Amino acid sequence: MNRYNRHIILSEIGQEGQDKISKAKVLVIGAGGLGCPVLQYLTAAGVGTIGIIDFDTVELSNLQRQVLFGTSSIGKNKAIAAKERLEDLNTDISIVAYPEILTYQNAIALFNQYDIIVDGSDNFETRYLVNDACIITNKPLVFGAIYKFEGQVSVFNYQNGPSYRCLFPDPPQKDAVPNCSDIGVLGVLPGIIGSMQANEVLKLILDLGNVLSGKLLCYNALTSATSTLKIKPNIITIQKVLDQKDRFNEQQINIGCSNDIHEISIYDIQLEDHFQYIDVRERHEEPKVITLNITSIPLSELEDHIETIDLTKKKLIFCQSGMRSKKALNLLKDLNIDDCYSLIEGATEINNYLKEHHKILSDER
Repeated sequence: MNRYNRHIILSEIGQEGQDKISKAKVLVIGAGGLGCPVLQYLTAAGVGTIGIIDFDTVELSNLQRQVLFGTSSIGKNKAIAAKERLEDLNTDISIVAYPEILTYQNAIALFNQYDIIVDGSDNFETRYLVNDACIITNKPLVFGAIYKFEGQVSVFNYQNGPSYRCLFPDPPQKDAVPNCSDIGVLGVLPGIIGSMQANEVLKLILDLGNVLSGKLLCYNALTSATSTLKIKPNIITIQKVLDQKDRFNEQQINIGCSNDIHEISIYDIQLEDHFQYIDVRERHEEPKVITLNITSIPLSELEDHIETIDLTKKKLIFCQSGMRSKKALNLLKDLNIDDCYSLIEGATEINNYLKEHHKILSDER
């Protein structure tokens, strides 16, 4: 009664509404800029079961906006670090951490365990995966996105309402749109948009107010202006996803998605000296990968330093998030340079892998 007093004394919520909140099960995709405020407010509100899935680890650069974490969290898996912090915030609820990648193989089984899905991801591949899995499992999806100083919020797949694909039927090219690690983001913006997402979750649980279904709310942090766009359901697009649900556990559903980029995981290769490891981040960026013999060529300088590319070796290219390495791959492909692969993992995850597996290669002479 004391913890949730401010909810219970609201006539629109009361004890009955708080009981609904305590029985709800919500899965949050990503414990990053958007996921952190969503998780904080849903935990404080008393949502009975909260799932967190995130394979990434906390970095120093995250602390500018990912307010769940502190310096003691650096290097920890985000889902586990978030769970530790949230359990201190509210001991009355169940918090489940999934320190893994969301895939087409595990999404359906995972989503079936929850009532509402919240998308706090930062890439289009995951957004379309989350959307399609919500359609197949018939779960409402609370969507949020941020770009520099602007944010968007909507609720998809709610009571036969439109889906994310009704707004954006086809994914963009994989390297067409940068994320915040490439272009930056105002630190408070994820907090604003994430709080709006948490608000939509509570409205869904309580069946209260007007849910942002069929509407895309757009917010500009520089002008404080908001606008709302209407979204109409596209039955044909939704049906395409449903028609392919039998394939969901076998492979990705790539409706209109280009997938010609050669990507590889560091977990799927044996680190050898006959690879050339190319870091296309700017030279000042941290963390450095120091246990491999690294060739540093910032993406902005790549064309001017082609002579540093070793044509006798396979090239493994990486950056901070995988975005710039894909751009580098396309550029090298245009220059007819073969045997190039983009590492899915960024520098921090590569270091974690090297530390865990004690993979230290000798310098080439």
